[in-house]
Amino acid sequence: MSVRRATQTTLLVAALAAGSGVVFAMWAQQGPEIFLAVVENGLAWCF
Repeated sequence: MSVRRATQTTLLVAALAAGSGVVFAMWAQQGPEIFLAVVENGLAWCF
């Protein structure tokens, strides 16, 4: 693997990790409200 390809792969993985972190932070902030709305509307199968 060339240095350029390794650098591109590293940047891609870092970007995906950053994106995943942002999405998780948004979910952690709104997650309980989303969960309660799903349960109240009868869309949650396990509760």
